[in-house]
Amino acid sequence: MSEAKRSGRQARQIERAKKGGGMGRPYIVRNIPTYDILAEDSLQKVERAADRILAETGIEFRDDPETLSLWRAAGAKVDGVLVKFEPGMLRELLKTAPAEFTQHARNPANSVRIGGKNVVFAPSYGSPFVMDLDRGRRFGTLEDFRNFIMLAQSSPNFHHSGGTICEPTDIAVNKRHLDMVLAHMELSDRCYMGSVTHQSRAEDNIEMSRILFGADFVEQNCVILGNVNVNSPLVWDGTMTTVLRAYARANQAAVIVPFILGGAMGPVTNAGAIAQSLAETMAGCALTQLERPGAPVIFGNFLSSMSLRSGSPTFGTPEPAIGSMVIGQLARRLNLPLRCSGNFTTSKLPDAQAMMEGTMSMLAAIHCGANFILHSAGFLDGLLSMSYEKFMLDADLCGALHSYLDGVKIDDDQLAVDAFAEVGPGNHFFGCSHTMAHYETAFWDSELSDNEPFEKWEAAGSSDSATRANAAWKRRLAEFEAPVLDQGLREGLRDFVEAKKRGMADAWY
Repeated sequence: MSEAKRSGRQARQIERAKKGGGMGRPYIVRNIPTYDILAEDSLQKVERAADRILAETGIEFRDDPETLSLWRAAGAKVDGVLVKFEPGMLRELLKTAPAEFTQHARNPANSVRIGGKNVVFAPSYGSPFVMDLDRGRRFGTLEDFRNFIMLAQSSPNFHHSGGTICEPTDIAVNKRHLDMVLAHMELSDRCYMGSVTHQSRAEDNIEMSRILFGADFVEQNCVILGNVNVNSPLVWDGTMTTVLRAYARANQAAVIVPFILGGAMGPVTNAGAIAQSLAETMAGCALTQLERPGAPVIFGNFLSSMSLRSGSPTFGTPEPAIGSMVIGQLARRLNLPLRCSGNFTTSKLPDAQAMMEGTMSMLAAIHCGANFILHSAGFLDGLLSMSYEKFMLDADLCGALHSYLDGVKIDDDQLAVDAFAEVGPGNHFFGCSHTMAHYETAFWDSELSDNEPFEKWEAAGSSDSATRANAAWKRRLAEFEAPVLDQGLREGLRDFVEAKKRGMADAWY
């Protein structure tokens, strides 16, 4: 791509950002409604089913006596590690959780608002492998991790730096959380996520945030998220509950997410999985409020399906996608911010299957009203692999979704009645004054799509989307410049990381 073309695209993005539209905004304020598919009586049936699960079957809270003490003091029925909840108890506890909150970035212009009509795109999360067209599939490294942060930071299509974009498997398990969050802090000036693999690691990342923002600021404001998962079905293990309580205790946001694989960790029926998800998520969200009333929390969801013939997980299928619509309705009834769905696929390549499945699940997140959309880019191979080319293709889709979420503006200028008078019947609008006034910002401009005539495309090498994405990520990394970070803060963070690493031997599991 020529420098002139890149400059033109960037100019249009900047212009749109100034007008509150297009890409380049710190987050999106949706201008289209959510898609609500269930009527009141059906929603109440789902809620009653979740209440029965909580009251009759209960949820186990393992290896965390303090959590059991909190539940006992709150009035739940505790029998060993099994906890049962009377209908309405968890909803009452959740009333102290904020409906919206701000996650602050080190660059205040990039702080995001989570909840309400706000939409935040973050990259995919948690893959042990990475892949690209040149080297194929391999274990992720810290270099790959840093590369994906740079790709996200340099794109106007994202709003958040994410968390464990891929596992840096060349770093010891007990130390990689330090390198990962340090990379987010140094290479990005957007919001980020911290470790959830152990309470001490979460606390390390919170302490690093105190160094970056100041302890007093962190005490009063959210600056880091932690994505914690239920051990579905109906088990919260001590690793996750101690981590979510650590984030809540520090006034930081936990994202509470069941991982329900229909037919394995939950029923094959959508309604049953949704009721299970509601029960598990409410329990986790309510626990944050027991730890610290008013702490920010995000109601999360990860519905998925499986091939009942082989037992293999499937992603990007229609049942979880439509199930997300119901999850959105339930989260809004609880008045909680929502994380739901993402760009999911089980394809092993950035191909037609990947984009079909990813678009289905991504549109589900858009229409169900998700506020924080993790896994917006790079997800491949059933979340086992983070793909460089898929990341770039998904970033392009995120760019398109900015315009989609803006909806249709109706005013005299947009209706263009005067343009019809200028052009008249049978003539074209290409050179009229209305077109000339809007031509730089009228339409979303893809970075990767080829819209040239067939002959011109053929003469240029007949490249497909993945090939163009391969060239794009290499160019983006070659041109990357990290945002400025105060040298004193950088040194303080690095000193903290090095001191922590010196204090422990490497552990690889």
